[in-house]
Amino acid sequence: MSRKVTIHMVASLDGFIAKHDGSVDWMQTNDNFPDGEVLSEEEVSQFLAGIDCYVMGSKTYEHALALGWPYGDTPVIVLTSRKLESMKSNVKFQNGNLKLVLDSMNAKKQNIWVVGGASLVKDFLQQKLADQIVITFLPIILGGGITFFQELVIEQPLHLVDSRTFQDGTVELTYEIIKK
Repeated sequence: MSRKVTIHMVASLDGFIAKHDGSVDWMQTNDNFPDGEVLSEEEVSQFLAGIDCYVMGSKTYEHALALGWPYGDTPVIVLTSRKLESMKSNVKFQNGNLKLVLDSMNAKKQNIWVVGGASLVKDFLQQKLADQIVITFLPIILGGGITFFQELVIEQPLHLVDSRTFQDGTVELTYEIIKK
């Protein structure tokens, strides 16, 4: 199995991943779409067990700590130039060249998920280091904030490989990144 790098983001319908102040308190939904899928705890656990490593920026790391740390004991690499204190034993801080960071990972880390933020996503896409994008849209329009794709200076063709709707009103789209 070869390494697969997936970019995953949660966004408002109008494409924002945070409010102007960086807050993500809107990332809850009380919507009810009866025809949508419901994932069992077993399905979610099985899916998460397949992720070998998460990669995130420092602001995403700080948000994740504040929100209750959804990443469990899975290894996490936080890419930052800031000096941060590790609050979790499975977290490593790194900086430098993204390709070198990926190449330095243990060979067992084959399913890597990049979970934020926008600047890091931009770097992964511009350096052509990602294989797919999974974006989950929440049923809310923010009207402004931090965009998912911050001033991406390349055009990137995609291929839709899956779409799912859930009972909480979220829609998940999975795109393969077409490598040129």
